[in-house]
Amino acid sequence: MSEKPTLSRGDDALTVTVDGTEIARYVLRPDAPAVEAPKPFLHPLRTLSGAPLSATRPWDHRWHKGLQMTWSHVSGQNFWGGPTYVHGSGYEWLDNVGSIRHEHFEDVGERDDEVSLTERLSWWTPDGERWIAEARTHRFHSVDPGRGLWALDFATSLTNVRGETLELGSPTTAGRDAAGYTGLFWRGPRSWTGGDVLSSTGRTGAEVMGTRADWIAFTGRHDEIDGGATILCFAGTTSGSTPVKWFVRSEPFPVFSPSPSFDETVTLDPDDVLKLRHRLVFVDRMCATEEIEALAGEYTP
Repeated sequence: MSEKPTLSRGDDALTVTVDGTEIARYVLRPDAPAVEAPKPFLHPLRTLSGAPLSATRPWDHRWHKGLQMTWSHVSGQNFWGGPTYVHGSGYEWLDNVGSIRHEHFEDVGERDDEVSLTERLSWWTPDGERWIAEARTHRFHSVDPGRGLWALDFATSLTNVRGETLELGSPTTAGRDAAGYTGLFWRGPRSWTGGDVLSSTGRTGAEVMGTRADWIAFTGRHDEIDGGATILCFAGTTSGSTPVKWFVRSEPFPVFSPSPSFDETVTLDPDDVLKLRHRLVFVDRMCATEEIEALAGEYTP
């Protein structure tokens, strides 16, 4: 049994709803301080029953916002937000925090039991230089009330329009161990802290950090309401020369990122394009290993 998602559109956000439950809200023009690197993001994300699956502006990292596409180290610029890791001195607040701006939609539609959004965005340095032109697509699909799940496909193409080579890296490429966060990034609800992490290789918990795996699953418990949920995320594909590796933590807070430059820099020459694709499946219960593995086989892109 499936049910079609529907879309409503406002001036600054789009909302995807299933049978009266808002499962995703895409914020286009956030009202955020410049130090948080304002950019479009998905929050809240919810299960089909309405349980929360994301957090925004947590006290520990105000620039963490739901599910967002971003990059921490780009030729000295920071599109992530917050301080920048500098080898030998740690994190420093620098005048290098840029922003990612929604320009326009090329396609917004409801068709064939899915909702899809295709847009153009630009990445700007604080000095007003446009460095990256982005084409991004979100596809909300596979709504299945009977099994309590839905899926999101994310795709992006990043074109270097700076006129000079861009070096796309992470705190780990800058010298900090196990901090390769960059690319598509999820911040979970505070109650998911200490949740279970499983990867396709059989590694669990902290063992997954910095490893390659076709997918990971993050399972957490809800506050206020009974039970919990599971997010299955696929590493997907990258056109870059470096493989996707996982940045993932359940302590001291729940986060994950299929990082395209975890510990190796991606180089983009002028007019070069980096293409990334990922899939996430949101399940309205805490899945055991056997069910996670079965869902991974079913939903592999």
